[in-house]
Amino acid sequence: MEQFSRTELLIGKDGVEKLQKSHVAVFGIGGVGGYVVEALARSGVGKFDLIDSDTVCLSNLNRQIIALHSTVGKYKVDAAKDRILDINPLAEVNTHKTFFLPKTSKNFDFSQYDYVVDAVDTVKAKIELIVKAKENNVPIISSMGAGNKMNPEMFEIADISKTSVCPLAKVIRYELKKRNIKNVKVVYSKEMPVKTNQTGERFPASNAFVPSVAGLIIAAEVVKDLIGYKIN
Repeated sequence: MEQFSRTELLIGKDGVEKLQKSHVAVFGIGGVGGYVVEALARSGVGKFDLIDSDTVCLSNLNRQIIALHSTVGKYKVDAAKDRILDINPLAEVNTHKTFFLPKTSKNFDFSQYDYVVDAVDTVKAKIELIVKAKENNVPIISSMGAGNKMNPEMFEIADISKTSVCPLAKVIRYELKKRNIKNVKVVYSKEMPVKTNQTGERFPASNAFVPSVAGLIIAAEVVKDLIGYKIN
């Protein structure tokens, strides 16, 4: 396929075919997850499960690739599906308008996935995703905190046990240690959160260039892992 010819020059025909046969679940289609989906679709991943219960709103326009004035009010999973199919009409996309939590995890068969991406916001959901992925021996990569950050150069890829600074990673480390769960790949930032002028705000501040970088880093890890790519 000419569409993926430039990718094939990098990873070979076998690599492209592996991606086309891969089934990736992305939990959370927001500032991070939207860019994960975008990059995986452009890389040629053939099958997606998209999980998010939220709709696009005006405050998403500053950072979410699926957020346009034309998509405000649409379910994020539907907006993402439309983009995927516009990029690659041969892709298969399953959407789930579900807020993932332990009580809804039984609705998902993790054994069908080749890779799981955790781009959700809640600790309970993150822990449950990691537990389910580990139970089914499915690779997972988890996004740590990207809110209240200004420096995209501070992101690192690491095992959760090697993380530092990030408050969310600290909580996840603690919870996984209690469950004796090891070897979880994460993307996290060592940047100290920026203090904002807002008080009592429910949602963290964010911008166009930090969540997007986290999402693209995650997508790169997924692609490399799926094709078994090793950096020389």
